[in-house]
Amino acid sequence: MMGRDEKDQGQFFDAFNLDDHIPKDHLLRSIDHFLDLSGLHDHLAPYYSHTGRPSIDPELMMRMLIVGYCYGIRSERQICEDVKLNLAYRWFCRLSIEDTVPEHSTFSKNRHGRFRDADAFRFVFEQVLERCIAEGLVGGEGFAIDASLIKADASRRRHHEDDDDDWGGGSHAVVEYLNSLDRSIPEGGKAPMKVSQTDPASRWTADRSGATFYAYSTNYLIDTDAGIIMDVEATPANRSFEVASTRTMIERVKERFEIRPEKLIGDTAYGSAPLLGWLVEEQDITPHVPVWDKSAGKAELYGRSDFT
Repeated sequence: MMGRDEKDQGQFFDAFNLDDHIPKDHLLRSIDHFLDLSGLHDHLAPYYSHTGRPSIDPELMMRMLIVGYCYGIRSERQICEDVKLNLAYRWFCRLSIEDTVPEHSTFSKNRHGRFRDADAFRFVFEQVLERCIAEGLVGGEGFAIDASLIKADASRRRHHEDDDDDWGGGSHAVVEYLNSLDRSIPEGGKAPMKVSQTDPASRWTADRSGATFYAYSTNYLIDTDAGIIMDVEATPANRSFEVASTRTMIERVKERFEIRPEKLIGDTAYGSAPLLGWLVEEQDITPHVPVWDKSAGKAELYGRSDFT
């Protein structure tokens, strides 16, 4: 049964009021002022049993994860430890000085279980985005597209080349990936030269320093008016996947928020003929590429004709 924390946070322990000890200009106070997770319970209700013992409040877990994202705490175990010790974290998570912090294993079970099944993180993301739109922070005239590399937790040494005939002993994940590989590669893409045994969905890539590793790409679609992220799509670290994600994000924003930009800004990696044709002919969006003007000391945008 889905739990809900109904108790008042303003408890006293030896005349200790938690709210009095959080600075008025603290980052988490600013976030809390605009964060509304009241709809999360209704969204997740179908994924909880209506009988049994109450669970940990999903809003509490979401708030703890937001703390982790804001302060770069990547370990769920460390998030739990820090919330125990940090008064501001406790305050933001609606925990009193006496409340018990959930075990770190609870996060793993929910992130890889009902949170993923219910697409809970996208629900929270879109709730925040709706608030930004309502406050007039989204102009909708122009979007920018780019990707960031996320290193995969996969060994650089444990892999197979694409021409290996014998995959004996390969994991179930590798077998599944190989069976679906041809169907998943975007138009114009190529099969990977190396496939990781531990994380076959990741891609062998290199960063700007030349270091090679398995990685994913986090693709962002950003409104240029106030820098608001409109959509995010994770893909293997491969240019063809990154370019294909652009169409996915533009279509999703158009469907869910009825917003379609007049122009799209991206580097030359997004200048493939299929994507440009789709933008211009089907979406009536003008693609732009930022080019650094040395004499002016700034980037200038060049439009559709510069791609032809």
